[in-house]
Amino acid sequence: MELEPPIHVFVVCYPSQGNVNPMLRLAKRLAEKGLLVTVSTSEHFGKHMRQANNLTNDQPTLVGKGFVRFEFFEDGIIGDDPKCRNFKFYVPRLEHAGKEFLHKVIEKHKNEGRPISCFVDNPFVPWVCDVADELGIPCATLWIQSCAVFTAYYHYCNGSVPFPSETEPTMDVQLPSLPLLKSDEIPSYLHPSSPHEVARTTIINYFKNLSKTFWVLADTYQELEHDIIEEISKLCKVMPVGPLFKCMKAAPNSSLRGDMMVAADDFIDWLDSKPPASVLYISFGTIAYLMQEQVDEIAHGLLSSGVSFLWVMKPPDVASGHNVHVLADGFLETVGDRGKVVQWSPQEQVLAHPSVGCFLTHCGWNSSVEALTSGVPVMTFPQFGDQVTNAKFLVDVFRVGVRLSRGIAENKVIDANVIKKSLMEVMKGKKAAELKQNALKWKKAAEAAVSEGGSSDRNILEFVEEIRKRSTSTNAQDWKPQPAT
Repeated sequence: MELEPPIHVFVVCYPSQGNVNPMLRLAKRLAEKGLLVTVSTSEHFGKHMRQANNLTNDQPTLVGKGFVRFEFFEDGIIGDDPKCRNFKFYVPRLEHAGKEFLHKVIEKHKNEGRPISCFVDNPFVPWVCDVADELGIPCATLWIQSCAVFTAYYHYCNGSVPFPSETEPTMDVQLPSLPLLKSDEIPSYLHPSSPHEVARTTIINYFKNLSKTFWVLADTYQELEHDIIEEISKLCKVMPVGPLFKCMKAAPNSSLRGDMMVAADDFIDWLDSKPPASVLYISFGTIAYLMQEQVDEIAHGLLSSGVSFLWVMKPPDVASGHNVHVLADGFLETVGDRGKVVQWSPQEQVLAHPSVGCFLTHCGWNSSVEALTSGVPVMTFPQFGDQVTNAKFLVDVFRVGVRLSRGIAENKVIDANVIKKSLMEVMKGKKAAELKQNALKWKKAAEAAVSEGGSSDRNILEFVEEIRKRSTSTNAQDWKPQPAT
């Protein structure tokens, strides 16, 4: 008996934790609706994903009504070559290898009876839609930052709003439906003094290619950025489908993950032993790096505050040249059971824990959304990129936190006394109660958005139906995937 080939979506993302996690979440969300979704990134990153998910072959894994599978490609980097951390070197190398891979994989899947119906890329691999456009295959984008940041990049790339320049580096920026942004509140890649020229160029190339993308799926939700989404949707099709990490709780095998780390330190029992909303959670993501002097000030602030804390202190990448952070002699002994320092944590699980009362964060969008939709107030400590814009919104628009840093452009070490004072403000008293109430409001709205019939769920369904309409699949050979065991 011949069967219709599956509706097959092929997603490609840049090989980093912050890119892979939301893309895998989208893949699971689409699979839940009955699609076959292949997740692809570099082989170097893929080996960690195989290990994290205990995968020994390329068989599809049943997720909801559909399947998720992995297919990785060689990027020409051998082992842990430090060159892959050099964005200027690595981005063109990845593009060359990726384009070559996609041309081969399209033919391969067509011959095997599961032709690719749609590609999904993200902004750091803009070449995916070039290949898709060349071969007449629809392509969508998963935008993994806020719609406010999307709006900033869009108007910068189209020259429709003035931005800071060499002659006016401190210019404020007024974007449609956004509050006035100071020069150090726009995404730092767009600032004339930014050293991240390759990142800026990559993003500009993505927006130049935007006409080749039939939909932009945004990992946000309508209720969070309503006016911004409505305004930017007049210019291009932006559809909020998040928060993606809130989905998939009931689906089989929804635990597939993209974490580079495969095991966390044992601290859940420690969290269980703490009173509700009494623990400060500290994490600066996988890329941001603080000066040792700043780490010392944070430690001193924690010590004098008397607040319990869980601090994720990830060792820096060897190739980065950064030194491993150290804590003062006797710090952990003095803190005792009140504090815990670990190298990695399952952040979603930690933020959902009732003992966590505040999150000291670098304000990456993944972390920002996870805090908002877990109902946890924040202390913002942005470094660069979209983090400075996210911090602005967390504090002044969403009103769920207090600001500590304005980013690395400020070139300032935040004093321990300031950290202690801000921590007390967020954890105790009238201000803390207001921040918590606002955070719980956004949590409730997020849960409604991703629930069956919610705004994000409806958009996912609409996207799936659009793929079905655009699919040019014809009858093919039998395809009988076996769920992974």
